[in-house]
Amino acid sequence: MTYEKTLMNCNDNMQWIKIAEHVNEIHFNTSGLAEWSGAGKKLCIIKHGEEIHACTAKCPHAGGKLAEGYLDAFGQLICPLHRYKFNITNGRNVSGEGYFLKVYPVEIREDGLFIGI
Repeated sequence: MTYEKTLMNCNDNMQWIKIAEHVNEIHFNTSGLAEWSGAGKKLCIIKHGEEIHACTAKCPHAGGKLAEGYLDAFGQLICPLHRYKFNITNGRNVSGEGYFLKVYPVEIREDGLFIGI
């Protein structure tokens, strides 16, 4: 099975959840982070420039609330507990500890902001 086919199969089961009518409805902190709860999930919603990203709400290392962290100058999400750094696009731990952060696809549509779960 090809990589593309695997991705298509994964996306076939994806459910898109509307989290807001518009991005402006989300109350981002000064770091561009917000926590959202719904559909049995708690997520960290990230605004970096004009882009919106989403990841799990807790750090995979020690459970720090990522919405209480911040984005560094490179747009990496920094955990508030131990300063672990994560790429907001692919979830890779860029500070070298080997953890991966679950990230979720985001779509901005005419009828709202959606996250694929």
